[in-house]
Parts: sequence; C-alpha cells; structure tokens
Amino acid sequence: MGLYLAIDSGLLEIYNKSMSVHFKPTTELGKRSAWLIVAFAALLGAFFILVSLGQRGGDTFFSNPMLTVPMILAVASAVAAFINGILSIKKKKERSIAVYLAVTVGLFVIIFALGELIFPH
Repeated sequence: MGLYLAIDSGLLEIYNKSMSVHFKPTTELGKRSAWLIVAFAALLGAFFILVSLGQRGGDTFFSNPMLTVPMILAVASAVAAFINGILSIKKKKERSIAVYLAVTVGLFVIIFALGELIFPH
C-alpha cells in the first residue's frame, strides 16, 4: 500500500497502486455484496416468473405467500448487499465496479421500499 513514483513524458507523478479499480471484488465483504445482488436479481426473476405463470396477489401484500416470500427475500438480499458493500468500501477500501453497482442497486431498493412503506397506495 505504498506510493509509487512514475516518470511519464518528463513529469514526475505520484500515484497509489493499491487504488486500482477492478470489476471483480477482492475483499470478502465485497464478494459477499456482489453475490447478494446476484441473489436479489434471481429472486426478483423468480417473482416475475411466478406472476407470468398465473400467480396473482390479493388485497394485502401477504395474501399470496408464493409471491410474498421471494419479494421479501429479494429486498432483504439487496439491503444486505448495500450494507456489505458500504462496509467493504469504507473499511476494506474495496474499489471494484461490481461492489459499486451492488451498492447503487441496494440504495435504489431501499429508497423504493421506504417509499412503499411511507406512502402506500
């Protein structure tokens, strides 16, 4: 995690080699965050497949458990991906695109879920 000196076209530049950006996460928290967002996508896909197969909701959110369980698990995995991603960025200095994507998707899911709870329709 040291600083490196580079001479490029006569200019002396100082850069930190450990701050390079990758697509795949390098820390355990980052990997967990990426896998949780994959689980979110799979559970959301399962929800839409169930709807296309004819499952319908009722008057309340909990009327049809076949639709409720995948959606609750999807939201929980997105929130967990957000938390793991933030921890990996702040504490472990993770700099992967997949973790930043997971944090972004997790944040959108949190905002959407809060909006549904605060302003139900």
